[in-house]
Amino acid sequence: MADVSHPRGDITSHPDVSEMRARYDRVLGGRDVALVDGPVFLLGLYCAVSPWILHYTTSQPDLVTHNLIMGIAIGLLALGFTVTPERMYGLSWAICAMGTWMIISPWIVGTSPDTGVVLNSIIIGALAVVLGALCAMTATKSTPRA
Repeated sequence: MADVSHPRGDITSHPDVSEMRARYDRVLGGRDVALVDGPVFLLGLYCAVSPWILHYTTSQPDLVTHNLIMGIAIGLLALGFTVTPERMYGLSWAICAMGTWMIISPWIVGTSPDTGVVLNSIIIGALAVVLGALCAMTATKSTPRA
């Protein structure tokens, strides 16, 4: 019976090592921002479902629709960052703008919101601003300039 097991250790002798390294570099593309994609997506998911979690669907119906749309938009941006990062990271600042809008939206979209609704929107907005700025700063730092 032939010994088909491979010895453990160094892979540098593998015939396809240069191609594997090139593919690895191409897939990662120097993406330091990959760690931010998940939290941005989770923030968008929470924003979309927060009216049902905090039970303000009957008292603030306009904010329910607003948070659902904003949450879906934030989540889609995060998915876009993951799928096509080289094309989407220019939109990182859009998350900051969306976060700023989330902070002021209870008073503009809602009708006399209570403290829980206001705090929820402020926390979501502040996290979106911070994550968007972090994403944008990391993307501009890792993007090579011509």
